[in-house]
Amino acid sequence: MSRVAEGVSPLELSDYQKAVRLVLRHPLVTSGYPDRAALATVRRWADQLRTDLMEVLGYRLVTTADTARLQRAQDGLDATRPALTRAGRPFDRRRYAYLVLTLAALGRHGAQVALGELADAVAADAVRIDGLGLDTARKPDRDAFVDAVTWLTERGALTLADGSATAWAGDPERAEALYDIDREILLAVHHPTRVLQHLTSVTSLLDSSGALGLSAGRAAQRRDQARRARRLVLENPVAYYADADAELLGQLRAPALAEDLERLTGLAVERRAEGVALVDTSGRLSDVRFPGGGTVAQAALLLAARISAAVQRSGRHALELLPAPTAAERLAARARRIDGALPSRGTVTELTELTELAEPDEESAYETVVDADHEPGETRYPFVTDSWLRGRLKEIVGEYGAGFAADLRGDPDRLLDQALDLLAAMLLIVRVDGGALALPLLARYRGVTARVKTRTVPRPPAQTALFDDETAKDPTP
Repeated sequence: MSRVAEGVSPLELSDYQKAVRLVLRHPLVTSGYPDRAALATVRRWADQLRTDLMEVLGYRLVTTADTARLQRAQDGLDATRPALTRAGRPFDRRRYAYLVLTLAALGRHGAQVALGELADAVAADAVRIDGLGLDTARKPDRDAFVDAVTWLTERGALTLADGSATAWAGDPERAEALYDIDREILLAVHHPTRVLQHLTSVTSLLDSSGALGLSAGRAAQRRDQARRARRLVLENPVAYYADADAELLGQLRAPALAEDLERLTGLAVERRAEGVALVDTSGRLSDVRFPGGGTVAQAALLLAARISAAVQRSGRHALELLPAPTAAERLAARARRIDGALPSRGTVTELTELTELAEPDEESAYETVVDADHEPGETRYPFVTDSWLRGRLKEIVGEYGAGFAADLRGDPDRLLDQALDLLAAMLLIVRVDGGALALPLLARYRGVTARVKTRTVPRPPAQTALFDDETAKDPTP
């Protein structure tokens, strides 16, 4: 029997699980973020949360009078939790750079700072970075800088005392903004577990169990593997058995994993022949919902249905089967892309919603196609080419484009790229050179249909009157 939440009564278990989901969804909680009730909820259960999150996941919860900060152990590079701009778009590299430089500049200021003064301080640092810079005379640079400041403001690290950041971004000569600085929240926002100057690769940020001072040595390896397995299921849409090494595979199949995660989060664990997933039908824990609203999500869902249908073909129309890159290979590829931008100067080298879920069972609901001619133990997946994907997206835009955003409808290549990125983030496909591989979970979206909602726009009264008048329809005498 699971020992999670031992000190929680059955009547209060649901409230405790809400607190767990809250702190997992929002690793930084302040008096105003994500809402005014959140910090009180976390503080009420702080002791139990601290015990369970460490024991089950290896996560450390640090609380102060005004903050609650969850320090996660990172096992992989995850691109699915970006910072968002004021318009709800993911931060680009420039905005992330401004955010980091803003944090550094705020450490050199007192209790208050003017936005223009802060921008000048960030600009002085940014100009020393090749290809960055911050020119307050350029509107795009000001907008990117204000996005970084707004991100901090939403979390309470900065509080607007006077003026308007939006007005400053529009015309810094006529407008200004004054902010109060909260030192405690600033420290909670940026709390690295490694000395950044010692990093020679982004992968040095991983294996945070060692960085956080968690268990080490042979006697604790099994416990750490169990934590890693739980993290894998919690932090990903699905944990595929094919991606797991032998020790991790045993932990993923263990009954204790489901018991601990279900009691901790209040969500259901679903097992299939190809893997295990934590099912969040409410969407209150998930940072990305799929299916979801918006043009990209809708196009991705319809594209998933078409790929899934193609997977079912047999005979001469069957798709080619190819092995997928392993999880380690995908991690290495991401690390190479990130490390390509890592500066070498100053671095100290270290010595080392539209579908219903089926009832869970052990049978394959995903219907992975396995090629009998490949090496034993190697799983191959159906491959669709880039040209095939472009053709299917063209069909989707032609059939459903009236309900899509105009900018994406007019740029199908960008829409396809974003839709495939979303499917890859949900572990429905793996993007490879020349196309994509269909992963088992994709079959869940087979047979998805959609319809375009049409809006009836009433005509202006004058126009209606004109066409209701029989004598006005034909202007000829």
